[in-house]
Amino acid sequence: MGRGRPIGSPIRQRMVNILGIMKRAHGYQLFKAYRDLFPKVTLRVIYYHLKKGVAIGEFVLDKVEKEKGDYSWGGEAEKIYYVLGKEAKPVKEKHIESYFHKKQL
Repeated sequence: MGRGRPIGSPIRQRMVNILGIMKRAHGYQLFKAYRDLFPKVTLRVIYYHLKKGVAIGEFVLDKVEKEKGDYSWGGEAEKIYYVLGKEAKPVKEKHIESYFHKKQL
């Protein structure tokens, strides 16, 4: 076995599985879905795994949108949308599918 940390992560794999159903989402949307489905994680961990996933090809930046509004930090929010990359291997999980089916109703 090589030195260093292994590349795989159960958190990132779950994010791939969620994005496999959502098709496209920004970081906070992924965070909310993950928080509802799995044990608690921080928003910071989700963004770390998005950045790492982009670096290894599991996620791809789709587009960046600037949304105007009345936010506590100012008048504009930047939303970075992600899609699955070619290195992603989503696995269908029944409870994830039922969660999104219920959300659509």
